[in-house]
Amino acid sequence: MSQSVRSLSPDIAELALRVYEGIGGPRSVTCAMLLRAGEFDQLANLVTDPVHYNSSGAYGAAATATNFLRKFEPLPTTVDRAAMAERKWYEGELECFRTNQRLWSYLPGCALAEDFDPKIAEIIGWIKHEMLMLLGHNPSPLADGRHGPGTTFTDRGENATIPHKMSSSSPALTSDAVWYLPQWLGNHWGAYCASHQIDPVFVKGNRFTTAPKDATKDRAIAVEPSINVFYQLALGGQIRSRLKAAGIDLRTAQNRHREIAKRCSITGDSCTLDLSNASDTVSSNLVKLLLPPGWYEALSSLRSPRTLIKGNWVVLEKFSSMGNGFTFELETAIFASIARVGSFLSGCFTQYGKDVLVYGDDIIVPTTAYRTVKAMLAFFGFTLNEKKSFHEGPFRESCGGDYFAGQPVRGYFLKNPVLEPQHWIAVANGLYEANVNLQAICDPNRVSLNRARAFCLAQIPRGIRLCTGPKDLGDIVIREDDESRWGARWRYSIRYVRCYRPVKFRKVPYDRFHPDIVLACAVYGLGWGDGAVTRRSPPLGYKVGWVPHS
Repeated sequence: MSQSVRSLSPDIAELALRVYEGIGGPRSVTCAMLLRAGEFDQLANLVTDPVHYNSSGAYGAAATATNFLRKFEPLPTTVDRAAMAERKWYEGELECFRTNQRLWSYLPGCALAEDFDPKIAEIIGWIKHEMLMLLGHNPSPLADGRHGPGTTFTDRGENATIPHKMSSSSPALTSDAVWYLPQWLGNHWGAYCASHQIDPVFVKGNRFTTAPKDATKDRAIAVEPSINVFYQLALGGQIRSRLKAAGIDLRTAQNRHREIAKRCSITGDSCTLDLSNASDTVSSNLVKLLLPPGWYEALSSLRSPRTLIKGNWVVLEKFSSMGNGFTFELETAIFASIARVGSFLSGCFTQYGKDVLVYGDDIIVPTTAYRTVKAMLAFFGFTLNEKKSFHEGPFRESCGGDYFAGQPVRGYFLKNPVLEPQHWIAVANGLYEANVNLQAICDPNRVSLNRARAFCLAQIPRGIRLCTGPKDLGDIVIREDDESRWGARWRYSIRYVRCYRPVKFRKVPYDRFHPDIVLACAVYGLGWGDGAVTRRSPPLGYKVGWVPHS
Protein backbone atom coordinates (compact mmCIF):
# COMPACT_ATOMS: atom_id res chain seq x y z
CA MET A 1 0.00 0.00 0.00
CA SER A 2 1.36 3.45 -0.92
CA GLN A 3 2.44 6.00 1.64
CA SER A 4 -0.32 8.39 0.50
CA VAL A 5 -2.99 5.84 1.37
CA ARG A 6 -1.40 5.27 4.77
CA SER A 7 -1.81 8.98 5.53
CA LEU A 8 -5.54 8.31 5.55
CA SER A 9 -5.23 5.39 8.04
CA PRO A 10 -4.44 1.84 7.01
CA ASP A 11 -7.68 0.43 8.38
CA ILE A 12 -9.91 3.00 6.67
CA ALA A 13 -7.97 2.72 3.42
CA GLU A 14 -8.30 -1.08 3.46
CA LEU A 15 -12.01 -0.81 4.26
CA ALA A 16 -12.62 1.65 1.43
CA LEU A 17 -10.74 -0.51 -1.07
CA ARG A 18 -12.85 -3.52 -0.04
CA VAL A 19 -16.00 -1.44 -0.55
CA TYR A 20 -14.86 -0.42 -4.04
CA GLU A 21 -13.87 -4.00 -4.86
CA GLY A 22 -17.22 -5.33 -3.69
CA ILE A 23 -19.19 -2.84 -5.76
CA GLY A 24 -17.12 -3.00 -8.93
CA GLY A 25 -17.77 -0.94 -12.04
CA PRO A 26 -16.03 2.10 -13.55
CA ARG A 27 -16.79 4.49 -10.70
CA SER A 28 -15.35 2.11 -8.09
CA VAL A 29 -12.19 1.79 -10.18
CA THR A 30 -11.92 5.58 -10.31
CA CYS A 31 -12.36 5.90 -6.55
CA ALA A 32 -9.79 3.19 -5.85
CA MET A 33 -7.25 4.86 -8.15
CA LEU A 34 -7.74 8.25 -6.51
CA LEU A 35 -7.43 6.70 -3.05
CA ARG A 36 -4.22 4.85 -3.90
CA ALA A 37 -2.76 8.01 -5.47
CA GLY A 38 -3.67 10.10 -2.44
CA GLU A 39 -5.87 12.43 -4.51
CA PHE A 40 -8.24 13.08 -1.65
CA ASP A 41 -9.51 16.42 -2.94
CA GLN A 42 -10.70 14.81 -6.15
CA LEU A 43 -12.16 11.89 -4.22
CA ALA A 44 -14.15 14.22 -1.97
CA ASN A 45 -15.46 16.27 -4.90
CA LEU A 46 -16.67 13.39 -7.05
CA VAL A 47 -20.37 13.53 -7.86
CA THR A 48 -22.75 11.00 -9.38
CA ASP A 49 -25.38 12.50 -11.67
CA PRO A 50 -28.43 10.21 -12.04
CA VAL A 51 -29.02 11.67 -15.52
CA HIS A 52 -26.06 9.59 -16.74
CA TYR A 53 -27.54 6.26 -15.60
CA ASN A 54 -30.37 4.22 -17.05
CA SER A 55 -31.07 1.83 -14.16
CA SER A 56 -31.34 1.92 -10.41
CA GLY A 57 -28.62 -0.74 -10.11
CA ALA A 58 -26.06 1.18 -12.15
CA TYR A 59 -26.74 4.44 -10.35
CA GLY A 60 -26.95 2.88 -6.88
CA ALA A 61 -23.61 1.11 -7.28
CA ALA A 62 -21.86 4.24 -8.58
CA ALA A 63 -23.39 6.48 -5.90
CA THR A 64 -22.45 4.09 -3.09
CA ALA A 65 -18.82 4.10 -4.22
CA THR A 66 -18.74 7.86 -4.74
CA ASN A 67 -20.27 8.76 -1.39
CA PHE A 68 -18.50 6.32 0.90
CA LEU A 69 -15.68 8.72 1.89
CA ARG A 70 -17.19 12.00 0.69
CA LYS A 71 -18.32 13.08 4.18
CA PHE A 72 -15.50 11.43 6.13
CA GLU A 73 -14.31 14.15 8.49
CA PRO A 74 -10.67 12.94 8.85
CA LEU A 75 -10.19 12.62 5.06
CA PRO A 76 -6.88 14.48 4.55
CA THR A 77 -7.95 17.02 1.93
CA THR A 78 -6.03 20.24 1.39
CA VAL A 79 -9.11 22.42 1.89
CA ASP A 80 -9.26 24.79 4.84
CA ARG A 81 -12.79 23.83 5.85
CA ALA A 82 -13.23 26.56 8.45
CA ALA A 83 -12.09 29.21 5.97
CA MET A 84 -14.49 27.75 3.40
CA ALA A 85 -17.37 28.03 5.88
CA GLU A 86 -16.43 31.63 6.67
CA ARG A 87 -16.30 32.54 2.98
CA LYS A 88 -19.67 30.87 2.44
CA TRP A 89 -21.07 32.89 5.34
CA TYR A 90 -19.93 36.16 3.79
CA GLU A 91 -21.35 35.08 0.44
CA GLY A 92 -24.68 34.57 2.19
CA GLU A 93 -24.45 38.07 3.66
CA LEU A 94 -23.77 39.54 0.21
CA GLU A 95 -26.76 37.69 -1.24
CA CYS A 96 -28.96 38.95 1.62
CA PHE A 97 -27.76 42.52 0.97
CA ARG A 98 -28.80 42.25 -2.67
CA THR A 99 -32.16 40.76 -1.69
CA ASN A 100 -32.77 43.51 0.88
CA GLN A 101 -32.11 46.11 -1.80
CA ARG A 102 -34.39 44.37 -4.28
CA LEU A 103 -37.27 44.04 -1.79
CA TRP A 104 -37.00 47.52 -0.31
CA SER A 105 -39.57 49.17 -2.57
CA TYR A 106 -42.12 46.42 -1.83
CA LEU A 107 -42.12 47.15 1.90
CA PRO A 108 -45.10 49.11 3.22
CA GLY A 109 -44.50 52.86 3.25
CA CYS A 110 -41.34 52.75 1.13
CA ALA A 111 -40.83 54.78 -2.03
CA LEU A 112 -41.34 52.88 -5.26
CA ALA A 113 -38.17 52.12 -7.19
CA GLU A 114 -37.81 52.04 -10.96
CA ASP A 115 -37.83 48.25 -10.96
CA PHE A 116 -41.07 48.03 -8.93
CA ASP A 117 -43.40 45.54 -10.63
CA PRO A 118 -47.13 45.59 -9.73
CA LYS A 119 -47.48 41.93 -10.71
CA ILE A 120 -44.71 40.95 -8.29
CA ALA A 121 -46.36 43.07 -5.60
CA GLU A 122 -49.61 41.16 -6.18
CA ILE A 123 -47.82 37.81 -5.82
CA ILE A 124 -46.13 39.04 -2.63
CA GLY A 125 -49.59 39.92 -1.32
CA TRP A 126 -50.74 36.34 -1.91
CA ILE A 127 -47.69 34.95 -0.09
CA LYS A 128 -48.32 37.33 2.84
CA HIS A 129 -51.90 36.09 3.00
CA GLU A 130 -50.64 32.51 2.99
CA MET A 131 -48.26 33.28 5.85
CA LEU A 132 -51.12 34.85 7.77
CA MET A 133 -53.22 31.72 7.26
CA LEU A 134 -50.32 29.57 8.49
CA LEU A 135 -49.24 31.56 11.54
CA GLY A 136 -52.10 33.81 12.53
CA HIS A 137 -51.72 37.49 13.43
CA ASN A 138 -49.59 37.13 16.57
CA PRO A 139 -47.72 34.58 18.65
CA SER A 140 -48.99 33.80 22.12
CA PRO A 141 -48.04 36.72 24.41
CA LEU A 142 -46.44 34.62 27.17
CA ALA A 143 -44.25 32.04 25.51
CA ASP A 144 -42.90 29.19 27.64
CA GLY A 145 -39.16 29.38 27.15
CA ARG A 146 -36.91 26.37 27.15
CA HIS A 147 -33.21 25.55 27.07
CA GLY A 148 -31.63 23.94 24.05
CA PRO A 149 -28.99 21.20 24.20
CA GLY A 150 -26.13 23.31 22.83
CA THR A 151 -23.78 26.03 23.99
CA THR A 152 -24.70 29.70 24.26
CA PHE A 153 -22.75 32.94 24.01
CA THR A 154 -21.61 32.66 27.64
CA ASP A 155 -21.87 28.86 28.16
CA ARG A 156 -19.15 26.84 26.49
CA GLY A 157 -17.93 23.26 26.26
CA GLU A 158 -19.14 20.62 28.67
CA ASN A 159 -20.54 23.25 31.06
CA ALA A 160 -23.62 23.70 28.87
CA THR A 161 -26.01 21.52 30.85
CA ILE A 162 -29.25 23.13 32.01
CA PRO A 163 -28.17 23.62 35.66
CA HIS A 164 -24.84 25.05 34.48
CA LYS A 165 -26.65 27.50 32.19
CA MET A 166 -28.83 28.65 35.05
CA SER A 167 -26.08 29.06 37.64
CA SER A 168 -22.51 29.05 36.38
CA SER A 169 -22.47 32.01 34.01
CA SER A 170 -24.09 35.35 33.50
CA PRO A 171 -27.22 35.09 31.37
CA ALA A 172 -26.84 37.09 28.16
CA LEU A 173 -29.26 38.91 25.89
CA THR A 174 -29.33 41.53 23.17
CA SER A 175 -30.72 45.00 23.80
CA ASP A 176 -33.83 44.37 21.67
CA ALA A 177 -34.71 41.39 23.89
CA VAL A 178 -34.92 43.58 27.00
CA TRP A 179 -38.73 43.38 26.83
CA TYR A 180 -38.49 39.72 27.78
CA LEU A 181 -36.66 40.46 31.05
CA PRO A 182 -39.84 40.84 33.18
CA GLN A 183 -41.08 37.51 31.89
CA TRP A 184 -37.65 35.94 32.45
CA LEU A 185 -37.48 37.25 36.02
CA GLY A 186 -40.79 35.54 36.68
CA ASN A 187 -39.43 32.04 36.08
CA HIS A 188 -37.17 30.04 38.39
CA TRP A 189 -34.03 30.76 36.39
CA GLY A 190 -34.54 34.52 36.52
CA ALA A 191 -35.62 34.39 40.17
CA TYR A 192 -32.43 32.53 41.13
CA CYS A 193 -30.25 35.07 39.31
CA ALA A 194 -32.11 37.96 40.96
CA SER A 195 -31.80 36.49 44.46
CA HIS A 196 -28.09 35.79 43.99
CA GLN A 197 -27.34 39.14 42.36
CA ILE A 198 -26.35 37.62 39.04
CA ASP A 199 -27.07 40.40 36.57
CA PRO A 200 -27.77 39.66 32.91
CA VAL A 201 -25.15 40.95 30.50
CA PHE A 202 -26.01 42.69 27.26
CA VAL A 203 -24.19 41.57 24.12
CA LYS A 204 -24.39 42.91 20.60
CA GLY A 205 -25.41 39.61 19.00
CA ASN A 206 -24.26 36.04 18.44
CA ARG A 207 -20.87 34.42 17.91
CA PHE A 208 -19.70 32.73 14.68
CA THR A 209 -18.45 29.16 14.83
CA THR A 210 -18.39 26.10 12.60
CA ALA A 211 -19.27 22.42 12.76
CA PRO A 212 -18.15 19.59 10.46
CA LYS A 213 -20.33 19.04 7.38
CA ASP A 214 -18.31 16.92 4.93
CA ALA A 215 -14.75 16.37 3.76
CA THR A 216 -14.57 19.67 1.85
CA LYS A 217 -16.32 22.19 4.08
CA ASP A 218 -17.66 22.97 7.53
CA ARG A 219 -21.08 24.35 8.38
CA ALA A 220 -21.44 27.91 9.73
CA ILE A 221 -23.34 28.16 13.02
CA ALA A 222 -24.19 31.13 15.23
CA VAL A 223 -24.04 30.74 19.01
CA GLU A 224 -26.85 32.82 20.48
CA PRO A 225 -27.15 34.67 23.83
CA SER A 226 -28.78 32.43 26.43
CA ILE A 227 -31.93 34.47 27.19
CA ASN A 228 -32.51 35.11 23.49
CA VAL A 229 -32.31 31.45 22.57
CA PHE A 230 -34.48 30.52 25.58
CA TYR A 231 -37.37 32.46 24.03
CA GLN A 232 -36.37 31.82 20.41
CA LEU A 233 -37.06 28.15 21.08
CA ALA A 234 -40.43 29.08 22.54
CA LEU A 235 -41.48 30.98 19.41
CA GLY A 236 -40.04 28.21 17.23
CA GLY A 237 -42.27 25.79 19.09
CA GLN A 238 -45.31 27.99 18.42
CA ILE A 239 -44.53 28.13 14.70
CA ARG A 240 -44.11 24.37 14.74
CA SER A 241 -47.54 23.81 16.31
CA ARG A 242 -49.25 26.14 13.83
CA LEU A 243 -47.54 24.45 10.90
CA LYS A 244 -48.83 21.15 12.23
CA ALA A 245 -52.38 22.51 12.33
CA ALA A 246 -52.01 23.41 8.64
CA GLY A 247 -50.79 19.92 7.69
CA ILE A 248 -46.99 20.22 8.08
CA ASP A 249 -45.97 18.03 11.02
CA LEU A 250 -42.23 18.55 11.44
CA ARG A 251 -41.95 15.56 13.80
CA THR A 252 -42.98 13.10 11.09
CA ALA A 253 -42.14 15.17 8.01
CA GLN A 254 -38.90 13.38 7.15
CA ASN A 255 -40.58 9.99 6.79
CA ARG A 256 -43.41 11.59 4.82
CA HIS A 257 -40.91 13.28 2.48
CA ARG A 258 -39.16 9.99 1.84
CA GLU A 259 -42.47 8.28 1.07
CA ILE A 260 -43.43 10.96 -1.46
CA ALA A 261 -39.93 11.02 -2.99
CA LYS A 262 -40.14 7.27 -3.53
CA ARG A 263 -43.58 7.55 -5.12
CA CYS A 264 -42.77 10.44 -7.43
CA SER A 265 -39.55 8.76 -8.60
CA ILE A 266 -42.00 6.36 -10.28
CA THR A 267 -44.85 8.66 -11.25
CA GLY A 268 -42.89 11.86 -11.89
CA ASP A 269 -45.84 13.95 -10.68
CA SER A 270 -43.80 15.80 -8.05
CA CYS A 271 -40.31 17.24 -7.94
CA THR A 272 -37.86 17.56 -5.05
CA LEU A 273 -36.02 20.83 -4.46
CA ASP A 274 -33.05 21.62 -2.25
CA LEU A 275 -31.53 25.03 -1.61
CA SER A 276 -27.90 26.08 -1.20
CA ASN A 277 -27.00 27.94 1.99
CA ALA A 278 -30.71 28.44 2.72
CA SER A 279 -30.52 29.45 6.38
CA ASP A 280 -27.90 32.11 5.69
CA THR A 281 -29.88 33.68 2.83
CA VAL A 282 -33.15 34.46 4.66
CA SER A 283 -32.79 38.23 4.40
CA SER A 284 -34.16 40.64 6.99
CA ASN A 285 -36.38 42.50 4.51
CA LEU A 286 -37.89 39.23 3.30
CA VAL A 287 -39.08 38.37 6.80
CA LYS A 288 -40.33 41.94 7.33
CA LEU A 289 -42.17 41.79 4.01
CA LEU A 290 -43.88 38.41 4.39
CA LEU A 291 -44.64 37.93 8.10
CA PRO A 292 -47.66 39.37 9.90
CA PRO A 293 -46.49 42.48 11.87
CA GLY A 294 -47.09 40.85 15.26
CA TRP A 295 -44.91 37.89 14.39
CA TYR A 296 -42.22 40.07 12.84
CA GLU A 297 -41.96 42.26 15.94
CA ALA A 298 -41.72 39.24 18.27
CA LEU A 299 -39.10 37.43 16.19
CA SER A 300 -37.15 40.60 15.44
CA SER A 301 -36.83 41.46 19.13
CA LEU A 302 -35.15 38.09 19.76
CA ARG A 303 -32.89 37.84 16.71
CA SER A 304 -29.24 38.78 16.90
CA PRO A 305 -28.59 41.91 14.81
CA ARG A 306 -24.82 41.33 14.74
CA THR A 307 -22.34 38.44 14.63
CA LEU A 308 -18.94 38.35 16.32
CA ILE A 309 -16.52 36.86 13.81
CA LYS A 310 -12.75 36.90 14.33
CA GLY A 311 -13.02 39.65 16.92
CA ASN A 312 -15.18 41.94 14.77
CA TRP A 313 -18.90 42.65 15.07
CA VAL A 314 -20.61 42.41 11.67
CA VAL A 315 -24.07 43.99 11.22
CA LEU A 316 -26.25 41.28 9.69
CA GLU A 317 -28.16 41.42 6.43
CA LYS A 318 -29.72 38.04 7.18
CA PHE A 319 -32.59 37.73 9.63
CA SER A 320 -31.32 34.66 11.48
CA SER A 321 -29.06 31.68 11.01
CA MET A 322 -28.59 28.11 12.18
CA GLY A 323 -28.14 28.23 15.93
CA ASN A 324 -31.12 30.52 16.35
CA GLY A 325 -33.99 28.68 18.05
CA PHE A 326 -36.63 29.57 15.48
CA THR A 327 -34.68 29.60 12.18
CA PHE A 328 -35.68 26.11 11.07
CA GLU A 329 -39.39 26.62 11.72
CA LEU A 330 -39.37 30.12 10.22
CA GLU A 331 -37.72 29.05 6.98
CA THR A 332 -40.10 26.10 6.74
CA ALA A 333 -43.08 28.48 6.96
CA ILE A 334 -41.60 30.88 4.39
CA PHE A 335 -40.75 28.17 1.87
CA ALA A 336 -44.12 26.49 2.37
CA SER A 337 -45.96 29.74 1.58
CA ILE A 338 -43.83 30.44 -1.49
CA ALA A 339 -44.21 26.85 -2.71
CA ARG A 340 -47.98 26.83 -2.34
CA VAL A 341 -48.49 30.17 -4.09
CA GLY A 342 -46.10 29.08 -6.82
CA SER A 343 -48.05 25.86 -7.27
CA PHE A 344 -51.31 27.83 -7.47
CA LEU A 345 -49.84 30.13 -10.14
CA SER A 346 -48.92 26.99 -12.10
CA GLY A 347 -52.51 25.78 -12.04
CA CYS A 348 -52.13 23.29 -9.18
CA PHE A 349 -54.57 23.31 -6.29
CA THR A 350 -52.56 21.89 -3.44
CA GLN A 351 -52.71 20.91 0.22
CA TYR A 352 -49.92 21.06 2.76
CA GLY A 353 -48.62 17.63 3.65
CA LYS A 354 -50.09 16.12 0.49
CA ASP A 355 -48.98 18.06 -2.62
CA VAL A 356 -46.74 20.69 -1.00
CA LEU A 357 -44.30 19.34 1.58
CA VAL A 358 -41.59 21.39 3.26
CA TYR A 359 -39.02 20.45 5.89
CA GLY A 360 -36.50 23.24 6.31
CA ASP A 361 -35.11 23.74 2.82
CA ASP A 362 -36.29 20.32 1.57
CA ILE A 363 -39.24 21.14 -0.67
CA ILE A 364 -41.61 18.94 -2.68
CA VAL A 365 -44.08 20.51 -5.13
CA PRO A 366 -45.97 19.32 -8.23
CA THR A 367 -43.59 18.96 -11.18
CA THR A 368 -45.65 21.41 -13.24
CA ALA A 369 -44.84 24.08 -10.63
CA TYR A 370 -41.08 23.55 -10.77
CA ARG A 371 -40.12 26.52 -12.93
CA THR A 372 -42.48 28.94 -11.21
CA VAL A 373 -41.37 27.99 -7.70
CA LYS A 374 -37.72 28.11 -8.76
CA ALA A 375 -38.15 31.62 -10.18
CA MET A 376 -39.97 32.82 -7.06
CA LEU A 377 -37.28 31.43 -4.77
CA ALA A 378 -34.60 33.13 -6.88
CA PHE A 379 -36.40 36.50 -6.66
CA PHE A 380 -36.48 36.20 -2.87
CA GLY A 381 -32.74 35.52 -2.76
CA PHE A 382 -32.54 31.72 -2.64
CA THR A 383 -30.35 29.58 -4.87
CA LEU A 384 -31.52 26.17 -5.98
CA ASN A 385 -28.94 23.43 -5.46
CA GLU A 386 -29.10 21.97 -8.97
CA LYS A 387 -27.09 18.90 -7.93
CA LYS A 388 -29.71 17.94 -5.35
CA SER A 389 -32.93 19.12 -7.04
CA PHE A 390 -34.79 16.83 -9.44
CA HIS A 391 -37.81 17.45 -11.64
CA GLU A 392 -37.08 15.16 -14.60
CA GLY A 393 -36.14 11.52 -14.94
CA PRO A 394 -36.65 8.64 -12.49
CA PHE A 395 -34.61 10.03 -9.57
CA ARG A 396 -35.83 11.96 -6.52
CA GLU A 397 -34.09 12.90 -3.26
CA SER A 398 -35.53 14.37 -0.07
CA CYS A 399 -34.71 14.26 3.65
CA GLY A 400 -32.01 11.61 3.30
CA GLY A 401 -34.03 9.35 1.00
CA ASP A 402 -32.65 8.71 -2.51
CA TYR A 403 -34.87 6.81 -4.95
CA PHE A 404 -34.36 5.72 -8.55
CA ALA A 405 -37.57 4.44 -10.15
CA GLY A 406 -38.93 3.58 -6.71
CA GLN A 407 -35.80 1.76 -5.51
CA PRO A 408 -33.76 3.05 -2.54
CA VAL A 409 -30.28 3.85 -3.81
CA ARG A 410 -28.72 5.82 -0.97
CA GLY A 411 -25.39 4.32 0.03
CA TYR A 412 -23.55 4.48 3.32
CA PHE A 413 -21.62 7.63 4.26
CA LEU A 414 -18.61 7.08 6.51
CA LYS A 415 -18.49 10.31 8.54
CA ASN A 416 -16.67 10.04 11.86
CA PRO A 417 -13.33 8.58 12.99
CA VAL A 418 -13.46 4.80 13.50
CA LEU A 419 -11.33 3.89 16.51
CA GLU A 420 -13.22 1.67 18.95
CA PRO A 421 -15.53 -1.38 18.84
CA GLN A 422 -18.73 0.69 18.95
CA HIS A 423 -17.53 2.64 15.91
CA TRP A 424 -16.84 -0.53 13.95
CA ILE A 425 -20.27 -1.89 14.89
CA ALA A 426 -21.90 1.25 13.48
CA VAL A 427 -19.94 0.96 10.23
CA ALA A 428 -20.72 -2.75 9.91
CA ASN A 429 -24.42 -2.03 10.36
CA GLY A 430 -24.30 0.76 7.80
CA LEU A 431 -22.65 -1.52 5.27
CA TYR A 432 -25.20 -4.24 6.02
CA GLU A 433 -28.06 -1.86 5.14
CA ALA A 434 -26.25 -0.61 2.02
CA ASN A 435 -25.61 -4.20 0.94
CA VAL A 436 -29.29 -5.11 1.32
CA ASN A 437 -30.25 -2.16 -0.90
CA LEU A 438 -27.57 -2.88 -3.48
CA GLN A 439 -28.35 -6.58 -3.81
CA ALA A 440 -32.03 -5.74 -4.34
CA ILE A 441 -31.19 -3.67 -7.43
CA CYS A 442 -27.97 -5.30 -8.69
CA ASP A 443 -26.83 -8.81 -9.52
CA PRO A 444 -26.07 -10.25 -6.04
CA ASN A 445 -23.46 -12.54 -7.61
CA ARG A 446 -21.47 -9.54 -8.78
CA VAL A 447 -22.07 -6.87 -6.14
CA SER A 448 -21.49 -7.53 -2.46
CA LEU A 449 -20.22 -5.58 0.55
CA ASN A 450 -19.77 -8.72 2.65
CA ARG A 451 -15.96 -8.62 2.53
CA ALA A 452 -15.95 -4.99 3.67
CA ARG A 453 -18.36 -5.81 6.48
CA ALA A 454 -16.26 -8.85 7.48
CA PHE A 455 -13.25 -6.53 7.76
CA CYS A 456 -15.22 -4.34 10.19
CA LEU A 457 -16.24 -7.34 12.29
CA ALA A 458 -12.62 -8.54 12.40
CA GLN A 459 -11.67 -5.31 14.21
CA ILE A 460 -14.13 -6.10 17.03
CA PRO A 461 -13.05 -8.35 19.96
CA ARG A 462 -14.67 -11.78 19.89
CA GLY A 463 -16.71 -11.25 23.04
CA ILE A 464 -18.31 -8.16 21.54
CA ARG A 465 -18.87 -9.88 18.18
CA LEU A 466 -21.38 -12.10 19.95
CA CYS A 467 -23.64 -9.05 20.42
CA THR A 468 -25.92 -9.69 17.46
CA GLY A 469 -29.52 -8.61 17.25
CA PRO A 470 -32.32 -6.92 15.31
CA LYS A 471 -32.19 -3.67 13.37
CA ASP A 472 -34.47 -1.78 15.75
CA LEU A 473 -31.89 -1.99 18.58
CA GLY A 474 -29.60 0.23 16.53
CA ASP A 475 -25.84 0.21 16.93
CA ILE A 476 -25.69 -1.38 20.38
CA VAL A 477 -25.86 -4.72 18.49
CA ILE A 478 -24.36 -6.05 15.29
CA ARG A 479 -27.32 -6.26 12.96
CA GLU A 480 -28.50 -9.75 12.10
CA ASP A 481 -31.85 -10.41 10.38
CA ASP A 482 -31.76 -14.14 11.11
CA GLU A 483 -33.38 -14.37 14.54
CA SER A 484 -31.82 -17.75 15.23
CA ARG A 485 -28.37 -16.11 15.19
CA TRP A 486 -29.12 -13.43 17.77
CA GLY A 487 -27.19 -13.42 21.01
CA ALA A 488 -30.31 -13.88 23.14
CA ARG A 489 -31.54 -15.60 26.27
CA TRP A 490 -34.88 -15.95 28.01
CA ARG A 491 -35.69 -15.14 31.61
CA TYR A 492 -39.16 -15.17 33.13
CA SER A 493 -40.65 -15.33 29.62
CA ILE A 494 -38.78 -12.19 28.57
CA ARG A 495 -36.18 -12.34 25.83
CA TYR A 496 -32.96 -10.43 26.46
CA VAL A 497 -30.53 -9.61 23.65
CA ARG A 498 -26.80 -9.37 24.26
CA CYS A 499 -25.58 -5.85 23.43
CA TYR A 500 -22.61 -3.51 23.69
CA ARG A 501 -23.91 -0.36 25.32
CA PRO A 502 -22.58 2.84 26.89
CA VAL A 503 -22.39 2.75 30.67
CA LYS A 504 -20.17 5.61 31.81
CA PHE A 505 -20.89 9.28 31.22
CA ARG A 506 -19.40 12.49 32.50
CA LYS A 507 -21.91 13.49 35.16
CA VAL A 508 -22.24 16.23 37.73
CA PRO A 509 -24.24 15.45 40.90
CA TYR A 510 -27.15 17.76 41.57
CA ASP A 511 -25.88 18.32 45.11
CA ARG A 512 -23.11 20.48 43.62
CA PHE A 513 -25.73 23.03 42.61
CA HIS A 514 -27.70 25.41 44.77
CA PRO A 515 -31.06 23.98 45.97
CA ASP A 516 -32.90 26.72 44.04
CA ILE A 517 -31.26 25.50 40.84
CA VAL A 518 -32.23 21.91 41.62
CA LEU A 519 -35.80 23.07 42.17
CA ALA A 520 -35.73 25.03 38.90
CA CYS A 521 -34.51 21.91 37.05
CA ALA A 522 -37.32 19.87 38.58
CA VAL A 523 -39.92 22.46 37.58
CA TYR A 524 -38.33 22.63 34.13
CA GLY A 525 -38.94 18.88 33.78
CA LEU A 526 -35.37 17.62 33.92
CA GLY A 527 -35.35 14.01 35.08
CA TRP A 528 -33.75 13.23 38.42
CA GLY A 529 -32.42 9.82 37.37
CA ASP A 530 -29.42 8.90 39.53
CA GLY A 531 -29.22 12.36 41.08
CA ALA A 532 -26.80 13.74 38.50
CA VAL A 533 -26.88 15.63 35.22
CA THR A 534 -24.96 14.32 32.20
CA ARG A 535 -22.44 16.58 30.52
CA ARG A 536 -22.48 17.11 26.76
CA SER A 537 -19.68 14.68 25.92
CA PRO A 538 -19.31 11.15 24.53
CA PRO A 539 -19.68 8.18 26.91
CA LEU A 540 -16.57 7.32 28.91
CA GLY A 541 -17.05 3.60 28.52
CA TYR A 542 -19.00 0.70 27.04
CA LYS A 543 -19.67 -2.81 28.25
CA VAL A 544 -21.41 -6.00 27.18
CA GLY A 545 -24.88 -6.22 28.70
CA TRP A 546 -28.42 -7.40 28.07
CA VAL A 547 -31.50 -5.47 26.95
CA PRO A 548 -35.09 -6.78 26.84
CA HIS A 549 -36.51 -7.16 23.35
CA SER A 550 -40.03 -8.38 22.75
